[in-house]
Amino acid sequence: MEDNNLIELSAFSDKLSELKAEAHKALIGQEKVLDLILTAYFAGGHVLIEGAPGLAKTLVARLLGALTDTEFKRIQFTPDLMPADILGTMVFHPGEANFQYKKGPIFSNLVLIDEVNRAPAKTQAALFEVMQEQQVTQDGVAYDLPSPFMIIATQNPIEQEGTYRLPEAQLDRFMFKITIDYPNLEEEGAILRLHHQNSNFADLDFLQPVVTGKELLSFRNQLVKVMIKDELIDYIAQLVQNTRQNGAVSLGASPRAAIDLLSASKAMAAITGRDFVTPEDIQYLLPSVIQHRLILTPEAELQGVTLEEVSQTIIQQVEVPK
Repeated sequence: MEDNNLIELSAFSDKLSELKAEAHKALIGQEKVLDLILTAYFAGGHVLIEGAPGLAKTLVARLLGALTDTEFKRIQFTPDLMPADILGTMVFHPGEANFQYKKGPIFSNLVLIDEVNRAPAKTQAALFEVMQEQQVTQDGVAYDLPSPFMIIATQNPIEQEGTYRLPEAQLDRFMFKITIDYPNLEEEGAILRLHHQNSNFADLDFLQPVVTGKELLSFRNQLVKVMIKDELIDYIAQLVQNTRQNGAVSLGASPRAAIDLLSASKAMAAITGRDFVTPEDIQYLLPSVIQHRLILTPEAELQGVTLEEVSQTIIQQVEVPK
């Protein structure tokens, strides 16, 4: 690859390093979470974050909104939320004697959907077109969403009161599912000290935007310059194929998962300043790409098999290209 491509990717990496350094001022003990979200953000994917209440799921999305100079909106999902509350609706204007489309809050660059699994199926279905085609169709007219566009959705574990399992068609539209666990003792102490030192921490006013929307789109265009060998493309295909052949899995990953893994691997390479994808990039990202797309067989669930174990088994079974 030409040297100027490496220079552009290096500048891209430097900008990301600055963004991550700022983010770490507010996010403690969640380095991998931040890496995955930034990878999805620059690859043009959506992210689903799962964890118990109080684990900073919402903070992660607000943090990204504070560090990027783009429009950020938050939608709180509830059992009585309707599709029009998200997408918008036709409003009659008496003076002009016609109906005009009033856009909903989904028309933004970065959208936080909080507690996405507390809304009914009808409302969930309203997100299908938005997440895949990045448009809203109203009365036969398609309205494009702003670019760049990304959804960060949070959900509580489905075992908790008032939650519903998301439909497979919607889960497949998320590039990553990220699980946030409780902090350890050292991390929890650091969180308490951070809040003690900054009483206005929740406002995130101490953070300044690092990246503009125009820069973000420019960075995404750089991803076409990231090289990936044909052997690694075949490696991705074989990994995804093996999810459909695993005896513990009743529903494997889709071709969309393979495309997401390819895009995310190129983004991760660019973020680290490389112009080529390695097998380690693919292996690191695979569990987050496929776990929310797989459904275990009843027998595997009874045996206590986890999706993390299935992911690692698949990685071990597929030969790594030389």
